[in-house]
Amino acid sequence: MEMKRTSNADIHFQILTQHLDQELNARYGALQSSYDKHNVIVPIETALVGFDETMPVACGCFKVIDDKTVEIKRMFVLSEYRRQGISTQMLHALEQWAISLGYCMARLETGKRQPEAIGLYQKYGYEIIDNFEPYRGIDNSVCMQKTLRSE
Repeated sequence: MEMKRTSNADIHFQILTQHLDQELNARYGALQSSYDKHNVIVPIETALVGFDETMPVACGCFKVIDDKTVEIKRMFVLSEYRRQGISTQMLHALEQWAISLGYCMARLETGKRQPEAIGLYQKYGYEIIDNFEPYRGIDNSVCMQKTLRSE
């Protein structure tokens, strides 16, 4: 798997996040529309696209929260490429990139109907925390956090 550092303006990143949005809409129905405003990321230079040869199959990014913290966003792997360790590679690559830029904490939000995502994050040291803004008071949201360490 080749990981390409890029921005969220990258056409492959945009296509993959469209697939992500379609999947989330299928899982959550009308509830997903309340999240749409949180999934719009202003221009960001910390996005990754994973390629199987020339085929873009996975994506993720992080946005800066403060001088110590990033938020992992828009993690996605095409369904036919799942259960091959690609999400693990993507998560680790994002974390190591954040560490290289001086960040020491990562947080994220996922949904209760995504047990595979929750399991992945817990497996790699993320702990469930109280929902942070803008997810406070949203019962479906599961917020998680991890202290980052270089490998």
